Amino acid sequence: MEKNIKFPVVDLSKLNGEERDQTMALVDDACQNWGFFELLNHGIPYDLMDNIERMTKEHYKKFMEQKFKEMLRSKNLDTLETEVENVDWESTFFLHHLPQTNLYDIPDMSDEYRAAMKDFGKRLENLAEELLDLLCENLGLEKGYLKKVFSGTKGPTFGTKVSNYPPCPKPEIIKGLRAHTDAGGLILLFQDDKVSGLQLLKDGVWVDVPPLKHSIVINLGDQLEVITNGKYKSIMHRVMTQKEGNRMSIASFYNPGSDAEISPAPSLVEKDSDEYPSFVFDDYMKLYAGVKFQPKEPRFEAMKNVAATTDLNPVATVETF
Repeated sequence: MEKNIKFPVVDLSKLNGEERDQTMALVDDACQNWGFFELLNHGIPYDLMDNIERMTKEHYKKFMEQKFKEMLRSKNLDTLETEVENVDWESTFFLHHLPQTNLYDIPDMSDEYRAAMKDFGKRLENLAEELLDLLCENLGLEKGYLKKVFSGTKGPTFGTKVSNYPPCPKPEIIKGLRAHTDAGGLILLFQDDKVSGLQLLKDGVWVDVPPLKHSIVINLGDQLEVITNGKYKSIMHRVMTQKEGNRMSIASFYNPGSDAEISPAPSLVEKDSDEYPSFVFDDYMKLYAGVKFQPKEPRFEAMKNVAATTDLNPVATVETF
C-alpha cells in the first residue's frame, strides 16, 4: 500500500458519542470513494470470533485440506509453471441463513461449530441491517428503505462463504480469488489477522486491506451502486496467494431476495442523468453467474435490455445464495 493512502477504519462505538458526525462522514466517504471500510467495536463478541477462527481452521485441517490437495492434483495445479487465469487457489464451503438455512446439511461440522456459526450469522445479519440504516441516513433516505428494497416479497437472502487460502508455492502465477465486484448488497468479512492477501483496486492501484484483529471488513455490492444511482460504488477486489500461511476468510453476504425489484432510489436520481437500470435481482444474478470476473459496467448496460445478456459470453459460475 502506498504510504499516503490511509484505508478507512470506522470505530462503530463512536456513533454514540460526540464523534458521531465525524464517524458518519467517514462511512459516507468510504462508501463513495473506496467501496470498502473496516469496522472496529462492532458489538460482536471477540470470544465468539476467536472460537470461530479456531474451529474454521481445525475444520479445514481435518476435513478440507486433503480434498484441496486432491483437487490440485486433478487439475495439475500442483505442478504449475505458467500463469493460470481461469481457476482460484481456494478451498470453500457455503452456508445459507436466509430465507432457509442449510447449516444442518453441511457434513463434518461439529455441534459446537454449527452453534457458533448460527450465532455469528444472526449477529452479522443484525449488524448488516444496522449498517444499511446508517447508509440510509447518509443518503437522506428514510430509515429502513434499503432493507425494504432488499426484502422483496420473501425477505432478503443471507449466506456465508467460508474460505481457506492455503500456502501457494508460486503466488506469482495464480490468484487466491480473481478480481471481481460482488453482485449483491452488503458484504461483511471476518478475515485472518495474521495472513494477508485481500486487495482492492483504488484509482488504478491495488491496495492491501489491512488485517486487523477482531475487525469486520465491509464492502458494497453492485446492488447498492444501482440503488444509490452511482453515489456509492462496488469496487474490484481480489485475493493474492502467499507462500506461507493459510489465510482464513469468512464472508457473509446480505443480499436482496430473489424477487426484489432493484432500481435507483427516486430521490437520488438527478434530472437528465444517465440513470442506472431497473431489474429483478434474480435476473441480475443469472447474468452475473456467467460473467463474475468481467467488469460490472457491461452488466449494468445489459440489464437495461435483458435480451442483450446473451452477448456477454458467460465464462464462470458462482454461488449466489
